[in-house]
Amino acid sequence: MDKKIAVLIPCYNEELTVAKTVRDFKKELPEADIYVYDNNSTDNTAALAKEAGAIVRRETHQGKGNVVRTMFREIEADAYVLVDGDDTYPAEEVHQLLKPVLVDHADMVIGDRLSNGTYYSENKRAFHEFGNNMVRDLINRLFHGSIKDIMTGYRVFSRRFVKCMPVRSEGFQIETEMTVFSLIMRLNVVELPITYRDRPEGSFSKLNTYKDGWKVMVTLFDLYKNYRPFYFFFLIFLVLLLIGIPLLMGGHTPAGMILVLSAVILLAAGIILDSIKNQTLQILEEVLNEYEMNR
Repeated sequence: MDKKIAVLIPCYNEELTVAKTVRDFKKELPEADIYVYDNNSTDNTAALAKEAGAIVRRETHQGKGNVVRTMFREIEADAYVLVDGDDTYPAEEVHQLLKPVLVDHADMVIGDRLSNGTYYSENKRAFHEFGNNMVRDLINRLFHGSIKDIMTGYRVFSRRFVKCMPVRSEGFQIETEMTVFSLIMRLNVVELPITYRDRPEGSFSKLNTYKDGWKVMVTLFDLYKNYRPFYFFFLIFLVLLLIGIPLLMGGHTPAGMILVLSAVILLAAGIILDSIKNQTLQILEEVLNEYEMNR
């Protein structure tokens, strides 16, 4: 098919694996442009990536989300493969991930590491299974989805997705944000099982289980507030009301009045913000439709 494919590899200190990752994808997709965005590495990541045949660029703002934002802005293609540079995702499986995007059946294809069990058998880091499952279940419940693998680093996107998604995350929260955006905008998402392998000896993950896990939860909280403002503020309204009314009835008038008035104000804020959100999503929907018609 006469469509331009770009492979996007964000990297920070991946000198042990980046060259192999680039060579593997060049072998599978010789017609594609392979981009490595070096995120302030202190080792030889950039030089080795260039030597392996990648187009190397630099992103000075630290964090995977910042790198992805710049990639999405700068690179022009019809289909985008986003993959980590740590050699944990097999390049030979890229063809099955690309196909739904190339035939216009999907805006995002997710490489699902979890369904076939390879991630849990290969990954030995404590609490990652718990964290993955918790984030997945929360997102599916809050945004009415059925996604199996939220945190995978192997995805393929349509041009429409890449050029229309507003990236706000700075770090590893980017996977959560991309998933929620696809659910909110009712984009076509396909999940396909892939094989996962752990990092080779001497290579270390840059993801901090607790610190980055907390950031993901805060991002999810923020996304729910932004995309579901009425429900978000209605829950706070109920809590304050359930506390404030008993205080009023018990004779604690000042405290009770403050809580009840705060509840009413927050409910009004939720209604107003929900209206603004609906108008914003309508505009974005029109942009998506216009983009589709002008392809």
